[in-house]
Amino acid sequence: MNDPEIKELDIRLVAEIVADRNSGWACVVVDGSASILGTGNPVKISGMIDNHRFEATMLPVGGGAHMIPVKAAVRKAISKGIGDTVAVEIDTRRP
Repeated sequence: MNDPEIKELDIRLVAEIVADRNSGWACVVVDGSASILGTGNPVKISGMIDNHRFEATMLPVGGGAHMIPVKAAVRKAISKGIGDTVAVEIDTRRP
């Protein structure tokens, strides 16, 4: 990658799409993400959910975890919703 602000990542997990307890948004929770990313602040990322490309901002939810909002367009593209399990690959941290 040519942009020094863009960082390559290799985070892979299988997780359930859940409703965030505060916002109600459909999301995937990434436990331990604050230590992996080096911050408990929001982080812009991109990657794949069930082989569908996406971009999102990981938002802190406490306890060293972040949530990845899974937008309706992504859920529709992968034919999954709350309660379904997805494969998540985070490959880029964006500025």
